[in-house]
Order: sequence, then structure tokens, then C-alpha cells
Amino acid sequence: YSTHILDAIYALALAQSPGIVPKSLLGKALTYLREQWPKLIRYVENGTWDISNNPCENAIRPFVVGRRSWLFSDTVAGANASANLYSLIETCKAGGIDPYRYLHWLFQRLPLARTVDDYDALLPWKMPPDLR
Repeated sequence: YSTHILDAIYALALAQSPGIVPKSLLGKALTYLREQWPKLIRYVENGTWDISNNPCENAIRPFVVGRRSWLFSDTVAGANASANLYSLIETCKAGGIDPYRYLHWLFQRLPLARTVDDYDALLPWKMPPDLR
């Protein structure tokens, strides 16, 4: 169903373009639409993809709000550590895992990790279901 609507929008944009001054606000908007079109219609390639990316936008909102505070991280390593921790917490939330329980579980096991496989076993989705 979306494909027909998208096709109509694109056809209308192409039909209107020749009569629009490229430097006008509408001209710039139509140019932007044409340039971004492949990205806009990407979701119709797979029937399981949602038209909205609101869950992703909402997941990064706290990070965006907090980034002004994080500008004052003492070191690059500290900023990277904050970003990594934030990523783990949001991954937990997206997977239905209690972030506090995950971090408690992780910090008990992290000092024992030595190999790539050890670290891989500590990813949020590898946490035992009974501990989530």
C-alpha cells in the first residue's frame, strides 16, 4: 500500500520540478526530496521493516540531551567509556533486559574475561534468561 502512495508523491515532485525555481525554498525542498528518495523508500524493500524509526529516535534522545554535559569529559577515553556504557544500557532496554541486573551480572564476570569469546559471552543478549 505504501508503495503506491510513495510513487504518487515522487511523480508529483518530478512533475512540479520543471516549473520551480531551484534556489527557491520549494525548489530546495524538491531537490532534497529527490536526493534523499532512495533512503526514504528503503523501508518498502522488506515487509517487516517499520515505516517509523521512532523507537531508534527515542532510544538516542537521552544521549542527545546529555551530550552537552558530556562535552566536559576529562579525557577521550572517559567520553568513550560513557558512550560504551550508554550503548550497553540502551541495548538492554531494546532487548527487554533490566539494565541494572545486566550491569550487576556483567561487572561480576568482566574481571574474569580474557579472550574474545569471553567478552562475547558477556553481551546483553547472552545473559541467562532467568537473571534478566
